[in-house]
Amino acid sequence: MDTIASLFSFITTPVSWVIVQFHSVYGAIFGPDTGWAWGLSIVSLVILIRICLIPLFVKQIKATRAMQTLQPEMKKIQERYKNDKQRQSEEMMKLYKETGTNPLSSCLPILAQSPFFFALYHVLNSIASNDTIGVINTSLLESAQKAHIVGAPLAVKFTDSASKVEALGASLTDVRVVTAIMIVLMSASQFFTQRQLMTKNVDTTVKTPFMQQQKMLMYVFPVMFAVFGINFPVGVLVYWLTTNVWTMGQQMYVIHNNPTPGSKAQAAYLERLHKHVTTHGKVSRRRDKVIVKAIVAKGRDRNEFERKFINGLSKAGLAAQTDGTVIKSDTVAAVEAEDGTPTTGTPKRQQPKRQTKAQRQSAAAKAAEESEQKTSLTKSDAPEDAKPAPAAKKGGAKSGSGTRSKAQSGQRKGPQRPKSPSKK
Repeated sequence: MDTIASLFSFITTPVSWVIVQFHSVYGAIFGPDTGWAWGLSIVSLVILIRICLIPLFVKQIKATRAMQTLQPEMKKIQERYKNDKQRQSEEMMKLYKETGTNPLSSCLPILAQSPFFFALYHVLNSIASNDTIGVINTSLLESAQKAHIVGAPLAVKFTDSASKVEALGASLTDVRVVTAIMIVLMSASQFFTQRQLMTKNVDTTVKTPFMQQQKMLMYVFPVMFAVFGINFPVGVLVYWLTTNVWTMGQQMYVIHNNPTPGSKAQAAYLERLHKHVTTHGKVSRRRDKVIVKAIVAKGRDRNEFERKFINGLSKAGLAAQTDGTVIKSDTVAAVEAEDGTPTTGTPKRQQPKRQTKAQRQSAAAKAAEESEQKTSLTKSDAPEDAKPAPAAKKGGAKSGSGTRSKAQSGQRKGPQRPKSPSKK
């Protein structure tokens, strides 16, 4: 570890200077020798570093999503050249070059943060060894050794002996309880962060080896933190726990506002956006416009959640535009032109009112009366020639050759069906 610390000694002085500047501020509030002053100085150092690493974090998100998109193509290359590892590597590099993807970009925040981590470890280790380092002089060294966080000095470890802990004015039991709690919190925050990524922000439509690797890391990282955490000073545990909590909150923000396409987080986001757009009739925030613009540009390549979002806007009488805005469709405009009242959706069918029994009976009687009147008017207006001739007498003369006698009263007109002879 001394060799690694010496490699990062060039950043030890800047890190110690930042801690001392924050300590001067918090020391004026809580007291220079308190754990609050030194602990908050370490927390502020983490926040400052993570703010500076935000551009790298954005690049990491883009690289991770690009790698998720390329997983089907990578799987095809692996299956095609599974017996030729050299050709497989060449095709992989060619794919990365064509798409502009760098697999190492997803590790940039961790790589950029590692020098500060080892520099802080070296500073706290020097405090525990009673050695001055960087801008931390003798008076600051004594102040840092007196600082305790819930009974545990900043520079002690879980594995330190009782004599070393007592030399810093603490008990071994307090130190191990505090460090154990911090290690558990550190591992739990790492597990929750990775689990949140796997359950909410991964494209569920594509099953790739990348997802299996992420699932494995969800269990490996907490175990690594638990194993290495017992060898970290309390101040380093404060640093690592703070950066884990920052990562968890930062990831929650990204998942909530800019989820991965095809993930459960995107379905929840588009549902919230649809509710907002149908209520206000427009897209208000700039980042929402960017996402709507990307969905419109996909066309037929939209996933299930994106198609559901576009169809929901259509049912509400809205249409998403190529610039990310939302306007009312032509159907709604026609409805407004007819009745003159603005609407936010397609008009509903008007159901007829249910009539009472008395109303139905009166309507039926009125309809029967009108039908009878029409029938009587039709008979009275008929011409005389159209009136039927009187019935012929029984046994009368025939009207002419080839003609048939008229049907007698009570018989059906037209040709009669011959009766079958009765059986005796």
